This record gives sequence, C-alpha cells and structure tokens, in this order.
Amino acid sequence: MPRIMLLTTPHSYRTAAFADAAQKLGVELVAAIDMPRELAELWHEPLGARFDETEQATAAVLAYAARRPLDAVLAVDDTGALLAAAASTALGLPHNRPEAAEAARDKALMRTLMQRAAVPVPHFRVCSTADDFATLAHEIEYPCVVKPTRLNGSRGVIRADDPPAFVAAATRLARLLHQIYPGDEPQPFLVEAFVPGFEVALEGILHAGRLQVLALFDKPDPLDGPFFEETIYVTPSRLPEAVQAAIGRCAEHAARAIGLETGPVHAELRVNERGPWLIEVAGRSIGGLCSRTLQFGTDATLEELIVRQACGMPIESLSRAGSAGGVMMIPIPGEGLLRRVSGEEQARAVPGVEDVQITARIGYPIVPLPEGDSYLGFIFARGDTPADVETALRAAHAKLTFVIEPIIMLGVKG
Repeated sequence: MPRIMLLTTPHSYRTAAFADAAQKLGVELVAAIDMPRELAELWHEPLGARFDETEQATAAVLAYAARRPLDAVLAVDDTGALLAAAASTALGLPHNRPEAAEAARDKALMRTLMQRAAVPVPHFRVCSTADDFATLAHEIEYPCVVKPTRLNGSRGVIRADDPPAFVAAATRLARLLHQIYPGDEPQPFLVEAFVPGFEVALEGILHAGRLQVLALFDKPDPLDGPFFEETIYVTPSRLPEAVQAAIGRCAEHAARAIGLETGPVHAELRVNERGPWLIEVAGRSIGGLCSRTLQFGTDATLEELIVRQACGMPIESLSRAGSAGGVMMIPIPGEGLLRRVSGEEQARAVPGVEDVQITARIGYPIVPLPEGDSYLGFIFARGDTPADVETALRAAHAKLTFVIEPIIMLGVKG
C-alpha cells in the first residue's frame, strides 16, 4: 500500500478531503501537523516539528521515513510547501525543487523572477516597515496596493489612491506584520501598481513543467479595494475561449519562471484590454472548502488527482465533470463575537444550492480583512449555467443572518 505524509495545520479545512481521497484510493495517509515537538509528543502526533524550522523538520521527516518508507510528501497549503520540497528532495521523491517552493511562497521573489522572465506582472517595489512612509508616499504612483510578502488569502492587502491613504495603509500593514512576527526586526512588504480588470482563479496540475488547466473560476464580484475579500467563485468561466487560452499560457509561463514543475497549481490573474496579468501563483491546490465544487472523470475529486499523481498512480481523466458549479466564501461583515446564525435551512432550500456550511464558531471572535484570515463559512451551488449558479449563491447568502456582538475593551484604572 502506498504511503504519503500530508503536511497540514491544526485548523486546516483541507485535511479531511485528502484523507477521504487517500482512503478511496487505498493509500495510507499520515497527517503531520505543524506544532512544537513537545506538544506533538503529548498528542501522539507522528512528526513533532515546526514547518518553518526547515532543517530540523526535514530531519524529522527523514527519521520517520527510515521507520516507515514514504511514497510522497505533500503540503495542504503554503505553510508546509518548503518542507515538503526539502524532504522530498532528501528522500529522492518527485517534487518541486525547494527553490521553486520558496519562490511560490515569497511574493517579492516571485515578482522578481516573473519580471525577469517577462511574465506580465504589476510594476512593484520591495519596501520595509522601517521605511519612512511619508517620504515613500511621494515616490510611488497611484493607485497602488500594499501587500505582505508571505501572507495568503488577501490578508494585509490594501489599496491606496493617494499619499495620505498610502501612509494609512502601510501603517496598518506594518502593525499587522509586527503582530504576526513579534520583535524589532523590520518586515518587508510590496508596493505594486493596482491592475484594473476582471479577476479569475485558475486550478491546474503540472507534469514535467506542462500545465493542464483543470478549472477556471470567474470572480464576478469586483475586487477593486480598498480591501480584497474574495466571495464568489464560479466555473466554467464565461470569458471567451481565446481569453481563457491566454490565461492558461500566462499561468504556465509564470509557473516555469519560478521553477514549478510538478503537482497542483493555484493561480490568481486579472484580465483587461492588455490581456492577462499574473497576480500570484502557488504550488498548491485551492484553499478552504472550495475544491468541493470540482469533479473529474466519473467521480474523482481534486484531491484524488493530486494523490494519484504524487504516488505515480494512473489518472482516469483530467476533464472537469458535471454542470456549472460555484462557491461563496461568506464574508465577515464586522469584527466582534459571533453570537448567532439564522436562515441556514432557508438558504439550503434555495434551488441549486447543494450545501451551506458555517465554519465560524459561535461565541468566538471574528475579524474581517485585512487583518482577518478566515470566512464565516461556505455556500455551494450547481446549475445549468454559471449565471444560474451565481444567482443561487447570492439568493442563499441573502437568507443568512449573522449576529455579531462588538467587543468592548474596558480600561483599567491605575
């Protein structure tokens, strides 16, 4: 029986989908969670390593593989991507090189390599939280976008249209970065030109550097800022075939530019009158629960394709099956404690809606973008056309009510 190690995090949405795929394919899956060794031992976890401590974590994977040989090491998201590449290289397993995995995680390095390879990317400059923002504000062109080099899901991404807005955005991002990375060390971030246009997400799989597009999602809600909270994904795309083909070529060019050669690819692009622009490309599959909208061949999931490729198993079909599908990542309207959710059954009853899953926990704090990194939940729908799917998702969302109680910080008198 093939055995794979899945590098995941304690709260990942993706682990269950990969576990289901492995079970269906007769593959043993070992879930290794990003956590300190002491805590892993307490919880009897198989690995016991922090993924960002690459050298020590790689040694832990090799020690595990010496006892129980592995056929593949996969990461569910960017957190474990570099470790998966480093461990696979050390074990002689097919995978992207560590340099490529690093470039797919670091947006500054990604932009530099893509620009060098003539991939259409926004004009950018690398800045630092130690810079004088007021001076910097008069050196850049507007509109611009400030963006962290490492975070995902539009976290910390803010548009600015003039110098005062830039100073406010950069200050806000710096505050977030120093909360995430405590200490006095300056943190890098990008300032790049805002690219107008229609945004899409591409899901694909690489084999020997050649990209097979699995699905192209339209994002019908405008993403013009000041924050960039993604909501609706619908596939198949309604863009003309020629434009879709250009998007696929651009994504393959981008993957090649940073050295990605094998495995899943998730790319974000914008399209305007000048063609497609590469915003980001990652050597992983789509996040959250969004992969539930995809099915291939007779009944294969996206995770099954990834596991099959990693283990060298045959793949029946890479063609998307079924009717149009889509997902809404339910946005967080405001910060506070989530007290109550209502209307779920009414939302599920909307024609075309397959399921509604509220993933935010009642009684726990929720934080919207740009500081937050999650959603309230997901709505899934299918229909005869992409327009039908979009209509169903919007109708279901309108049925939901979220009661959020503001958090009142009480001062303490000295």
